[in-house]
Amino acid sequence: MFRLHNESTVALNAPVDVAFSYLDDFKKLSAHMEQSSGMMMGSKMTIDMDAAGGRSVGSKVRLHGKMMGLTLSLEEVVTERQPPVRKSWNTTSTDLLVIGDYRLGFELTPNGNASTLHVYIDYDYPPKPPARWLGYLFGKMYARWCTERMAKDAAAHFNSSSAASHVVGSR
Repeated sequence: MFRLHNESTVALNAPVDVAFSYLDDFKKLSAHMEQSSGMMMGSKMTIDMDAAGGRSVGSKVRLHGKMMGLTLSLEEVVTERQPPVRKSWNTTSTDLLVIGDYRLGFELTPNGNASTLHVYIDYDYPPKPPARWLGYLFGKMYARWCTERMAKDAAAHFNSSSAASHVVGSR
């Protein structure tokens, strides 16, 4: 369905049920989007959720903000939620600069009292120029930043500071 892919993997010092409970909260999982960052050129987005808070299949989440005077927005719907091991969501509409529609999600694998977090994004470039051209230039970098930030932020929450900065794999 999507032509492009990126993923990041990190070890968490938490059992899968504890990790899933934390990651199931969009405000925690996507906190990097609500913070000013270089990848967002100093801008940030606001996260709005429906009454289910993104914690059920069919639940909707909306992100919106401005970057360099341009309005950015997207809407997502949770398409899969299997506590405590996996969750994914797809865009239903996007108005972004370097990435088009996508499926984003995570999987947790138990490892004794710990777990392994695998964050992935399957995506396409934006459909029309000039965003499509920006996607060719920066889409892969943005997708990698997104999965790595989610993985690193989860590791920072559950692990010591030295382990938090180490993503096991990203491709």
